[in-house]
Amino acid sequence: MLLQPVAAVNTVEEQRARWERKRSRTAKELVETEQKYLEQLDLVTTYFVTILKAKGTLQPAVREGIFGLLESIHCTSQILLLHLERGHLGLGLEGFCQKLELYGHYAENLEQAKKTLQEQVKKNKAFCRFKKLQESRPEFLGWQLEDLLPLPLQRLHQYKHLFRDLMENTSPDSVEFQYLAKAVKSVSEVSQWVHSTIRSHENSVQLLRVQKLLKGQKTKVLTPGRWYIQEGWLMVVPTKGEEVKRKMFFLFSDILVATKPCHPLHPLNSDKFSCQAVYPLNQCTVDKVFGHTQSQGGLLSLSFPHKTLLLMSSNQEDINNWYLNLTTAIRQLKARPTFVHQKEYLTEQPVSSRDTHTVQEMCQDL
Repeated sequence: MLLQPVAAVNTVEEQRARWERKRSRTAKELVETEQKYLEQLDLVTTYFVTILKAKGTLQPAVREGIFGLLESIHCTSQILLLHLERGHLGLGLEGFCQKLELYGHYAENLEQAKKTLQEQVKKNKAFCRFKKLQESRPEFLGWQLEDLLPLPLQRLHQYKHLFRDLMENTSPDSVEFQYLAKAVKSVSEVSQWVHSTIRSHENSVQLLRVQKLLKGQKTKVLTPGRWYIQEGWLMVVPTKGEEVKRKMFFLFSDILVATKPCHPLHPLNSDKFSCQAVYPLNQCTVDKVFGHTQSQGGLLSLSFPHKTLLLMSSNQEDINNWYLNLTTAIRQLKARPTFVHQKEYLTEQPVSSRDTHTVQEMCQDL
């Protein structure tokens, strides 16, 4: 029988001891942060939801619109904490994972909940007084209701890291390891769901902002499936002996929009942009004419079937960002199984007061 060297045995034991110390610290952190999280949820459910139900200050539909699934999430947290405090990690995680979708649905409603809350604060004087009175309680420590509503999504992010750290310091042979592995997978999936929801909302805000920046309603930026990417000033270099023109460009996942500022003295549109051309990216190729080195700025060549567009910037980082975002958008667009044809853009996205039917005619405006 071969005996392991004493040094090797000690090394293994030391490693196991380190894992156990890390695991104990993380388990303690999980319990303590869950207690703090539950205290904050208690503020909302106790001093807002429960009392509002009794007082009838808000209509039931409005109250549900603001607080949604918060009570259910609060209850889920109470049960989880009870199991954690009793040392029943596996049992607690098993029940918790069954309720995780609450967080995804809560995220989907959060922006509308914030909007409804703002509306009630403005138009419902009784609720506005009630809200200020509750927030002035010493238990709130200066917190406002607006600060507390996003707490479940912040806690979801913490769960992801705490569960993963626990799993990494738990023996794979342990029964608890299986529960932790399932919890890590479930939380990661819901986190991705929440992340996609937040990104979609942010994108909608950007699309609406750009739509409001454009004069008139001819150019339709708000289109399902379109993603905002970038905007900024670039110099358009003419192919003939004309002067260089500075224009504002807006890059989306499927189109590049070229605009110029409206006249500063215009009574209605002084802060807006006039759309001059919409370039469909599905028939575009991009090359760097110069700007490959650490020189000042660079020049991009955008080639379309009937037009070549030369865009220049004196900022090296700026031109690199445009090149990266354009090439990425074009690659992703062309990778789709189906994509909108050029003519469809010209039909749905008129860019001037007169009818335009070809890319060549549209680009001549530049």
